[in-house]
Parts: sequence; C-alpha cells; structure tokens
Amino acid sequence: MPVPLAPYPTPPAPALSPSYTPPPPADGNTVGQSQLVCSGCRNLLMYPVGATSVCCAVCNAVTAVPPPGIEMAQLVCGGCHTLLMYIRGATSVQCSCCHTVNHALEANQVAHVNCGSCRMQLMYQYGARSVKCAVCSFVISVGGSTSTTGLKFNS
Repeated sequence: MPVPLAPYPTPPAPALSPSYTPPPPADGNTVGQSQLVCSGCRNLLMYPVGATSVCCAVCNAVTAVPPPGIEMAQLVCGGCHTLLMYIRGATSVQCSCCHTVNHALEANQVAHVNCGSCRMQLMYQYGARSVKCAVCSFVISVGGSTSTTGLKFNS
C-alpha cells in the first residue's frame, strides 16, 4: 500500500541537493501521480508527476525520481520478499537488502498454468518443459508436447 508523503516545510536546498516534493492532495486524488520504492525503508511511495525527489514519511529518506521517459518495473525479491523497482528491460536485479540476484522477466517471457493437484496458479518461463508446484510438489508438463500428465514428488 502506498505511503502518503508527510507535509514537511521546504528545506533550504544547496545547489546539488534534491528538491522538496509536496504531499499528495488531501482529497486522495491520484491522477497525475506515480510510484516508486523508498530507498530507505522500501515502502511504496506516491509522488506527483514532475517531482525530482520524494521524502518518505516513515523513515525521512529522500529518494531520487527517475528521469521522465525511463520505464520502471517491479518485482518481489525471491530471498527476502522485498518489493524491488528496476529499469524495464533489465535481465537481473540485485536486492539491496539481502543481495539476492533476481531474474527479471518481461511479461511476454512468462506464462501461467494451474497446478493439476491443488489448482494454484503457477508462473513459468517460456521454453520450460515442466513446472513444479511449490505448494504441493505436483509437476506438470508444459512444453514440447500437448500432454498435461503430472507427477507428484515428495520433497
């Protein structure tokens, strides 16, 4: 859930310091706003489009806003489950919290299938021959043939 920005007074800014970003409108209107992950506490922050930096209301960290035109994407770290933000098109992202290197797949590089045993929706990379459910260990064939036979393995 996005963390609202705190209404801080405008600090005197040295020449190279990031500029102050005012809080979102009190009416909750999010039109003309974007999101980024706080560089301090990793909370999701909302900010008005055009801002150059955002001050987090939780930890007071100032996070620089990426320049316009750079598309950002998000993923959840496989090591510590922290929300990570990265430049779209990157192939891997290293978590700043636990240092796990996460593979960043574009939406057109993944597919979904429901587990044949517990019906959990599973995501897998195109080209995979099979997918093992992390919940019940059921393995389903997804690539190469049209067969959907599955096996259950104890792990």
